[in-house]
Amino acid sequence: MQRLLEYAGHHRSLSSLLLAAVLAVLLYELRERARGRGAIAPQEAVRLMNQGATVLDLRDAEAFASGHIRGARHVPAERLGEGLDSLKRLKERPILVYCERGVSAAAALRTLAEQGFTKVVNLRGGLQSWRAENLPLSRE
Repeated sequence: MQRLLEYAGHHRSLSSLLLAAVLAVLLYELRERARGRGAIAPQEAVRLMNQGATVLDLRDAEAFASGHIRGARHVPAERLGEGLDSLKRLKERPILVYCERGVSAAAALRTLAEQGFTKVVNLRGGLQSWRAENLPLSRE
């Protein structure tokens, strides 16, 4: 510990930058959690679904037909803005969004949050992480 303090004393600018970076990350994470936004793991998603969350699949129709999370609504990412009218009654309810790898869902999360949806989360890693956990898919 003494050597760490000695190093910090000799390299004040590096130590200050490290401290600033840690604080920035911490503040960003706290702000995102306060907004109720973020990414959750598949097991957390199952818990949320069991509590009545609405699930939105943002992939294309072919991918949706090949397998999706049971009970998911199909709303392609490119048509998310058009489909918000049908979702307005869900603004205060938990919503789980997912795509194949989680990238489109992260953008959709921001779009929904900007429209006033307060409890939107993204499936971390998308449907790939769901499959990796050997969780079931539906082909209804």
